[in-house]
Amino acid sequence: MTEILVIILGFCGGMIGGLLGVGGGIIFVPALVIFLGDSQLEAESTSLLAIVPVAIAGVIRQRGYGNVRMREGITIGLLAIPGVALGVVVANAVPQRALEIGFACLLLVVAAQLVARALRAPGGGEAEATDA
Repeated sequence: MTEILVIILGFCGGMIGGLLGVGGGIIFVPALVIFLGDSQLEAESTSLLAIVPVAIAGVIRQRGYGNVRMREGITIGLLAIPGVALGVVVANAVPQRALEIGFACLLLVVAAQLVARALRAPGGGEAEATDA
């Protein structure tokens, strides 16, 4: 049963990530914690691995549409490596509850920013979709 649930989560997470352009971690981490009972640290670690093929597939598809800025993406990716290394050390040093609360706060901040941006756009964000 767990394998089927993982397959469903992977497919749905990939669809939502590709559709909305959100990082897989925003979808995969809560899903792994809520539906599979992983610890926050296990879910975050598993999500980091799962994001690699998802990101590659997304880049390949979006590059075909001309939507990828390779220079900026490579720069961000290379500079993120030391940040990830430090983040792993911190994640393993802080209590599980702190990771859960920190991740929840991050999700709330991201959600608030997305709502604010959608409300500022002409027509509630519909103008951007029709211009594409």
